[in-house]
Amino acid sequence: MFCGRPRAVADALLEAMGLENMKLQTLTPSGLSGSAGAAGFSLLEVTVGMGVIGMTAAALFSGFTSGFFNMQMARENLRATQIMLEKTETIRLYNWSQITSNGFIPATFTEAYDPHASGTNHGIVYTGTVSIANVPFTNSYSANMRLITVRVSWRTGELDRSREFSTFVSRDGLQDYIF
Repeated sequence: MFCGRPRAVADALLEAMGLENMKLQTLTPSGLSGSAGAAGFSLLEVTVGMGVIGMTAAALFSGFTSGFFNMQMARENLRATQIMLEKTETIRLYNWSQITSNGFIPATFTEAYDPHASGTNHGIVYTGTVSIANVPFTNSYSANMRLITVRVSWRTGELDRSREFSTFVSRDGLQDYIF
């Protein structure tokens, strides 16, 4: 009567207790009841699933590439800022006659991305200019001031990039304060 199958045994017990509507149903992956041999995915379901996985993987790797590029750009910008700050702070330590004399402060310079790297691989080369000009305004103390502009340029792949920083220096600057 039970044929040795647990499913048949369970159905027979439920029928004997008057609970025929509580019989177990077999579900396939598509959610329909049927025999166990009908379980599986159609070719369309597999194709759509692989398309979704492929698009997700492409978006993930695109995000990685974009993130790495943005980090490299931020590092290069930071190094350019460090170079400009170094040049500006060095100029602030010069006295007035050194700043106003022609040729004391070099007009051009080059710096490496990593000057302490071993061998010849120092990374990106930054080229820069330092210009010293009269201030763009006139008043009683404008003859005692200069406008200093430090410009740094470099190349990231095929992209030309540059940063610029300007500051004022006066005759009675840091070195001539009287306390």
